[in-house]
Amino acid sequence: MIDASEKPFVLIEGDVIPAFIKYCSDQNYKKFLMIADNRTYQALGKRVEDALLAVGFNLRKALLSGSEEIIADEEHIIQVMNQMDAEERVFLAVGSGTITDITRFLAHRTRSTFISLPTAPSVDGFVSVGAPLVFRGLKETADCKAPAAAFADLSTLAAAPKLMIAAGFGDLLGKYTSLADWKLGHILWDERYDAHVEASFRAALNKCVSSYAHLAEGDPKSMYALIDGLIGSGMGIIEYGNTQPASGAEHHISHHWEMKLLWQHRPGLLHGAKVGVGTIITAAYYEKIKKLTLNDVNNLLNETIINPEEEKQAIRNVYPSISDRLIDLQSPFINMDQNRLEALKERILTNWDTVLEIAASVPPSAELRDMLAAVGGPTTPAMLGFSDAEAREAILYSNNLRRRFTSLKLCHFLNIL
Repeated sequence: MIDASEKPFVLIEGDVIPAFIKYCSDQNYKKFLMIADNRTYQALGKRVEDALLAVGFNLRKALLSGSEEIIADEEHIIQVMNQMDAEERVFLAVGSGTITDITRFLAHRTRSTFISLPTAPSVDGFVSVGAPLVFRGLKETADCKAPAAAFADLSTLAAAPKLMIAAGFGDLLGKYTSLADWKLGHILWDERYDAHVEASFRAALNKCVSSYAHLAEGDPKSMYALIDGLIGSGMGIIEYGNTQPASGAEHHISHHWEMKLLWQHRPGLLHGAKVGVGTIITAAYYEKIKKLTLNDVNNLLNETIINPEEEKQAIRNVYPSISDRLIDLQSPFINMDQNRLEALKERILTNWDTVLEIAASVPPSAELRDMLAAVGGPTTPAMLGFSDAEAREAILYSNNLRRRFTSLKLCHFLNIL
């Protein structure tokens, strides 16, 4: 067992199976529960199974099935629990983001150790401490634990579907806007901030961006930089203690679309694909912010009025099944009295030069669009299958999904959404 504050052992190489077996032997792990689906079992799970059985280890499998897509929700969590027995086992997450999140949640709640064995470089959550889950229709991040170790097999990752590789790059590009939003929340809303953690995130981001050009070709060096960057992002989440540095307005847009797809029984989309498009949208709003002078901001804020009933009704209209929870979540913003509102306005004005510096740290949306297109990722809501109205709804209301002060929350107060 490891504490969530400890960083996991990580190995990235061409064939990690021998090192994985040695690690398990060294740790005296002998009984395992593998969580996978049919595709990830074929991609890597069968090799893991054969290697474990060859040395006499005890293995049970929970192969998720029964629907067109695997979702980190109550149904699939119960599927895994149904395959558990009374033995103390090390959980093996053989898959990408969804399977890792299900495994992380169950390992934490059963006080079990787990190991991450990614099959696609599609998300930054392989070593994270948070598990984004869908409970009763709401996408929420449950505080869980980091894995004891992560073994990233480069040959498996390079063979992953191109859209999943592009999704991982999109998730990593999202750090440009999430880090900016995090700093924005710190100076305008007193949210906790750590400069060392930001530096570690930027190092992971910059390393990947510097060598992304050949990702679509499955170039080993580019693949290494991508998975190393994604795992580095997860390490930053562990160090900070939650997902805030890695999840800003771009993720809230993604969560909005994901919940809408679930409610409407439409096919799901890769998390990183939605985040990549959300990043481009959020960067465009940072461009709007960069164009505002202090006088512009003062004039806009003079028009800002918070009407609690209108805010609540908007949430009820857009998120009817979870509106009560979101209204409670947003109460610090919705129920802001006049004195608190005036103090916020003054704080925005006083710190506007710093806001502009933060906005300048975000690359232009066109540049991000070109980078994402180069690796084969979608770059517009329409390419994800969303109408203009669905894109607009996400922009206007997704800031209600988390109690964080992001760029879209600022634009909401400035009335420039």
